Amino acid sequence: MPKLTIDGKQVEVADGVNLIQAAEKLDIEIPHYCYHPGLSIPGNCRMCLVEIEKAPKLQIACNTKVAEGMVVHTTSQKTKAAQRAVLEFLLINHPIDCPVCDQAGECKLQDYYMDYDERPSRFPLAEKNRKGKALDIGAGVMLDQERCILCARCTRFFDEVTHTSELAIFERGDHNRIEINPGQPINNKYAGNVIDICPVGALTEKDFRFRMRVWYLHRRPSVCGGCERGCSIDIHYHRGRIYRFKPRYNPDVNSYWMCDEGRHSFPELQQETRLTVPLVQQKDELVAETWAEALRRSASIIKNIGSDFGANAIGAVIGAQSTNEEAFALKKLIKDTIGSEKIAAFTWSPPNASGDDDLLIRANKNPNTRGLAALGLPPDGLESLASAVGAGQLKMLIMLRADLVRAMGEQEFMRKFGALDYLLVLSTDANETCQMANQVWPIAAYPELEGSFTNFKGRVQRLYEAFPPPGQALSAIEAIARLGRALEGVERAQSAAAIFRQMAAEEPAFKGLSLEGLGEHGRDLAG
Repeated sequence: MPKLTIDGKQVEVADGVNLIQAAEKLDIEIPHYCYHPGLSIPGNCRMCLVEIEKAPKLQIACNTKVAEGMVVHTTSQKTKAAQRAVLEFLLINHPIDCPVCDQAGECKLQDYYMDYDERPSRFPLAEKNRKGKALDIGAGVMLDQERCILCARCTRFFDEVTHTSELAIFERGDHNRIEINPGQPINNKYAGNVIDICPVGALTEKDFRFRMRVWYLHRRPSVCGGCERGCSIDIHYHRGRIYRFKPRYNPDVNSYWMCDEGRHSFPELQQETRLTVPLVQQKDELVAETWAEALRRSASIIKNIGSDFGANAIGAVIGAQSTNEEAFALKKLIKDTIGSEKIAAFTWSPPNASGDDDLLIRANKNPNTRGLAALGLPPDGLESLASAVGAGQLKMLIMLRADLVRAMGEQEFMRKFGALDYLLVLSTDANETCQMANQVWPIAAYPELEGSFTNFKGRVQRLYEAFPPPGQALSAIEAIARLGRALEGVERAQSAAAIFRQMAAEEPAFKGLSLEGLGEHGRDLAG
């Protein structure tokens, strides 16, 4: 491993690392536009020029590999002069759009101008080249050609990652412009990534434009719940409302990218159908009740059914939208507290859902199918439960994040489960299954809770609570803990970390893991 010196600080890095990456290990930023670690290196912006002792001229840091004994200066007078010159060239034809540009607040032109240049333009405003503005180029992407600095990140992404090549650079000199091929708009399921990697305001998101200034947004790491891939993401939110999902780098799951299906899935988590209070069926209508009333009612029903028909007259269906902790908590309640063996996992994807592709998208739209399997929950247990209902042996079901009516249709649901005496549904939204329930409990959506998902490869990743759930909704593990306390009269663990510790102690697949130890990129299941 070569050792080198950057701005007087010595660092040891792996062979093949470039100077930008080596400097990052010392918390030294070398400014750059065209370089992106997930793409090839064209070296065309020249912003990363640095001075290397014994080199005859300045070198681009993005495509200069480290060498033993190398001495690099990123703040020398030669380097500063080059940075100022590059910025001046980039800004010659740049429009003064900052007050109305959605990239304001996270624009590298703004940041680098303040850090490396901060001088007035010597080019008359009236003589700037005019190019296209607010062009809809497909897939929810808006293009402003005047703001583009021709870093070519977007064209390389479509050439190298999606292999669809919808964007190209046309014309020559300072008339260069990014544009779609005539009559061929962007048409792929990863187009939003070019918005993420654009360092300026040339490519913006149609649905996000003019909705929120980025400096008002808070950021929380999480995992996308759109499919079983479980891409690492950041949730950008303000005052309890999500404004966008952005991919978060994870070398073991999604690299730097995410699909547009997952990117645009957050509106489904904050619809007007969100449940905010416990509900009970009275005279063919769901009416609100307090949590105290809801818990007393459910506990009384469970005790009465268990007393009259035995523990196995009560069962549960756990949807694969549930977290590991939620599934484990309900499994413990059913098996250990109630004493029943009637439990099944539920996995369902809409019939029109997209299939597997060669990049990230998975046909299974449930983020925790593998997690439920690791907990030993039978994926084919629904038929067994339906048979028990038909035979009069199963009287009550608790359904967690499982919209069976939508999945199988109302007639099929009634044929299989219509004979139930009691149905308790834990859900985020007032779905079709809720309409069939005797009681409905409002629970948090995954951006509103602590916990973990296990993706299809067995990678366990952590969810963080971005903001509390609306109204009186609770995390599912807290609702289950309260029900357990109502049944047994003893306090139960209500935090995701505590539940995970129990799970790691009792479930072989999670042995040796902890919620805190999952880290930024997650951990694989044991074995």
